[in-house]
Amino acid sequence: MREWFSRISLLVVAGLKFGKFFGTVGTMLLSIGLYALAYGWRYAVGIVAMLFIHEMGHYIAARQRGMNVGMPTFIPFVGAWVELKDRPHDAETEAYIGLAGPMLGTVAAIAAWYLARDGGVHWLLAVAYTGFFLNLINMIPLPPLDGGRITAVLSPRIWLLGVPIIGALLWFHFSMILLLIAILAFPHVMAALRFDKNHPANQAYYDVSPRVRWEYGLLYVGLIAFLAFMTNDLDRQLDGVRRSDVQQTESGTV
Repeated sequence: MREWFSRISLLVVAGLKFGKFFGTVGTMLLSIGLYALAYGWRYAVGIVAMLFIHEMGHYIAARQRGMNVGMPTFIPFVGAWVELKDRPHDAETEAYIGLAGPMLGTVAAIAAWYLARDGGVHWLLAVAYTGFFLNLINMIPLPPLDGGRITAVLSPRIWLLGVPIIGALLWFHFSMILLLIAILAFPHVMAALRFDKNHPANQAYYDVSPRVRWEYGLLYVGLIAFLAFMTNDLDRQLDGVRRSDVQQTESGTV
């Protein structure tokens, strides 16, 4: 394992000579190497692939809308992102780009689940679970998460609903990543509190027809429901796998 990680490190160092290469491939390899040390190389490759596909959803959607966007960049144990070098022209464009990531990421998680369910490939089942879970967390209606971008088409005031959700997650499952999200979300919460729908700039940016709002609203709620169901179902399956492994281990020691 250490030799394998050393080879990846050399590739990353070599990638420093090429800015664009290091930004995507280099950080991807670095993430795989660090995840592999913690969880094994199969899961590492799987979860980085999940993150990559999710971010490519944003990338493709942004390019479809004629926006200048960078390729994905990875931060180990934090996630990945694509840099939008242009600001979306309106709330519908922002929602379109925001929704594309979880949609494509969900398709990737479904593919992993489908391949794992009949073959009994436990590590791939864990990858599928992580894919569903990460996309579900991303649907919290609060920027900088994707849910905040999607719900902007409905009303920025919906972001206030994300505050108790993040607060509850921090209380029951504290993590530095959630704390970082909360810190980054603070200015957006303040903007939601001060939001004036009658301001000319807001009227122009959030000028969306009721039909479009209903379409995004239904897609948003439906995707959350599906992700929540699959996350819970795979959690139970993985719990059964863990119990089975423990029973086999105990039987082997008797």
